Amino acid sequence: MVENFIYYLGLVLVIIGAIMLANRLKVAYPIILVIAGLLISFIPGLPVLKIDPELIFIIFLPPLLYEASFAVSWKEIWKMRRIITSFAFIVVFLTAISVAFAANLYIPGFSLALGFVLGGIVSPPDAVSAGAILKFVKVPKNLSTVLEGESLFNDASSLIIFRFAMVAVATRQFLWQDAALSFGWMVFGGLGIGVLLAFVFLEIEKIFPTDVNMDAILSLVAPYVMYIAAEEFHSSGVLAVVSGGLFLSVRRHQIFRTSQSRLRGSNVWESFVFLINGIVFLLIGLDLPEILVGLHKEGISLSDAIGYGLLITAVLILVRFISSFGAVFVTLIMRNFINVADRNPGMKAPVLMGWTGMRGVVSLAAALSIPVVMENGQPFPHRDLILFITFIVILATLIIQGLTLPTLIKALNLSDSGGGYMSEEESEHFLRREMRRVAFRYLDENYKERRTENEYFSQLMDRWEQEDKEDSIHKLSEEAKEIYFETLEQQRIWLREENRRNPNIDEEYIRHYLTRLDLEEERLRM
Repeated sequence: MVENFIYYLGLVLVIIGAIMLANRLKVAYPIILVIAGLLISFIPGLPVLKIDPELIFIIFLPPLLYEASFAVSWKEIWKMRRIITSFAFIVVFLTAISVAFAANLYIPGFSLALGFVLGGIVSPPDAVSAGAILKFVKVPKNLSTVLEGESLFNDASSLIIFRFAMVAVATRQFLWQDAALSFGWMVFGGLGIGVLLAFVFLEIEKIFPTDVNMDAILSLVAPYVMYIAAEEFHSSGVLAVVSGGLFLSVRRHQIFRTSQSRLRGSNVWESFVFLINGIVFLLIGLDLPEILVGLHKEGISLSDAIGYGLLITAVLILVRFISSFGAVFVTLIMRNFINVADRNPGMKAPVLMGWTGMRGVVSLAAALSIPVVMENGQPFPHRDLILFITFIVILATLIIQGLTLPTLIKALNLSDSGGGYMSEEESEHFLRREMRRVAFRYLDENYKERRTENEYFSQLMDRWEQEDKEDSIHKLSEEAKEIYFETLEQQRIWLREENRRNPNIDEEYIRHYLTRLDLEEERLRM
């Protein structure tokens, strides 16, 4: 037991070292982690790292999805809703269908139902992989919004396909009318349960007194409660977490009510998700030897299995490219009838979208969740081959697409229109000017009669006139600080309202200034 603990502790150190190396080389860390796991797996004498397939989804997916939904901007998702919806649902369905028929035609013994199992597993691109790569290069705002929004919802659609295909494999039948009803309940039931539970958590924060630690713990518990509750009612746990996360994201100031709570919660989540992502990508490499043993038992040669994996990878890339260009042509037609977010998408954007189809966390979790034995006592057919193909798809897309994506982005030289938002310089000038105006207005309306009575008031005004002078903050008395905190809160209220009513402001800048206000308040309090 002690030896296993040391091994697990060593894996955490490997994750940290691999990500440090990836940052040093300016390579996406999922690539380094997969390779590191693969190398470790061939070291003799190490214990086998196993997780119950039923726990894969519950342990890893809820926090990853919740953090992703909390990080995105609902305003931007709504703006790009048509293209996001098409990629998250239509493209995923087309991809799963293409993979199912390709597997059925070219892989011996693969039924169409098994093909849909594989299609549901490998159809969703991975947001973590794309995000890790895109942080080294700059892409247009609209494209990054589509990639982030797509990743939130494509997991749900792919896992719904996966679940129905698993039932078809087990029962050897597929009833379309039952599937349609089940699909409707999974989608709308998942969305409803997620929003309902998010509202409950919001009310708990309002009614009961909580401190910084409680806020952080409740935020960690929330996605698991949403996921498990939705799954218990046979709806989509993924959609429940996504909808609940988006609902609370817009109301984050009501969940984390103090500056300390917001800053602490952000740090906790950043570290937690960092560790989970690292473990999952390391698991991809660590699982290969066991998968190879299973392939040998099935009587499938390694070369054939690699060929099947590369075939499915080629199908995935081809379908995504076709879908990306198809989305452009649809946009060019529909712009004549409705308002679209980008009226002139060009031909460079679909090339980039087509090449951002790296697979990762969700595909691995789905593959590992396949039971070894079905409910009827029969072994699940071709389980190890499905796992191996998934491994090849993840590895190939991470290495082939992941390593070349930065070069492709630079070669395309995409112009950033800013998504219709003000430029960074314009946004900064506007926000700083208006935030100062809000502060002065609040001070004049509430403390005007005290301007000549108290020295601290003039010091406070001096703080606003010389906002960038760090030493001015130390001049404030305790009484002045309390008034200063009130003005900071008024600025927060204005920023949130401005984000809702002003379509020309990028929410990224709003959040940046909200964080600055929290840091400012904490610096004074400490």
